[in-house]
This record gives sequence, C-alpha cells and structure tokens, in this order.
Amino acid sequence: MPAIEHGFAVLALWAVLGYLLGSVPFGVLITRALGMGDVRKIGSGNIGATNVLRTGNKGAAFATLVLDGGKGAVAVLIARAMVGEDAAQVAALAAFLGHCYPVWLRFKGGKGVATFLGIVLALSFPLGLAACATWAAVAAVTRWSSMAALLAAGFTPVWAMFLGPGEVIVLTMALAVLIYVRHSANIARLRAGTEPKIGQKG
Repeated sequence: MPAIEHGFAVLALWAVLGYLLGSVPFGVLITRALGMGDVRKIGSGNIGATNVLRTGNKGAAFATLVLDGGKGAVAVLIARAMVGEDAAQVAALAAFLGHCYPVWLRFKGGKGVATFLGIVLALSFPLGLAACATWAAVAAVTRWSSMAALLAAGFTPVWAMFLGPGEVIVLTMALAVLIYVRHSANIARLRAGTEPKIGQKG
C-alpha cells in the first residue's frame, strides 16, 4: 500500500475511534445509574456537567466533568502514543464531534466544553492550564458557565500563539468555532440577560 494511502487509512481509523470514544454520553449514563432520571429532561436539557449540576448532585456533576474531559484527553494521548501528532489532532477533533453529535443519542449531544478542555490539556499541558484558568477566572467573576466557555475557547488559540505548540493553533480555532456554534442559544440568552448562572435551575 502506498505510504500516503496508508497514512489516510490510519488517520481515518483514529477519526472513527476518537469519535466513538467522544460519543460516550457520560452525563446520561451517570444520572441514570444514580436513579436521577434522564438529564436531557432537566434544566437546559444538555448532557454536560453544568446541567447535571442542576440536579443538585455535585458528585454526579464532577464525575461528568472529569469523564467528559478524560475521554477527549485519552483519545489524544492514545493516538499520539500509537501513531503520532497528526493522529492525535484527528482523534481530538473526532472526539469533540463525537461528544457534540453522538450516534447513540441521535446526534444530539453536549456543547463540548469539558471535552475541549481535556483535549487541550492532552495536546499541550501548559496551554490546557491556560484554557482552564481562563474558564475558572471568568466563571468565578460572572457565574456564567457559558460565558466562561466562550472566552476560554476564544482565547485558547491566542494562548497557543505564545505558549505553543504552533501546530495546534488551527485545531483550537476550529474547536472554538464549534463551541460558539453549540452555544448559539446561550449567546442569545446572555444578550437578553436570561442566561441561568452556575448551579441555578434553568
């Protein structure tokens, strides 16, 4: 098999594996396992940690946060270890898309913030820390998880220009655009002043 065909085949394989890993809906699985019902029928209907927190179960929300971030990080780290950086970036994008558009939930998934942060931490730990710090600082000041997510995603490509590695700038820009798309309803509520704050039922 020619090298270029072999390369595409390998990257395609990691795209599929990354997608399947990213598509595991931990928020749904955890809330059901704990007898809390379907998280998609609670609050905003999102499957992520912020909406799980609206159930009042902080442990479930924390577990969702860690596992949603972890699946993105694991996809990157395994692909990098087994193939290399190109596969890691393909797996990263695929895992993010898997979380947002999981086949198991008829392609109606989460907004990708925890998965994004896990991916960035695995791609570059210093860059990931900068992204997490941005999220935490904005969340602490505004109490809006969505605002924190939007600013953390938007600034991550900027931080990448200073912290490196340069090869992740395009990927982080693409992920940031997807996060903004997934948060279109939140952006509208932020403008209207109706966006619920962290821990608030909405």
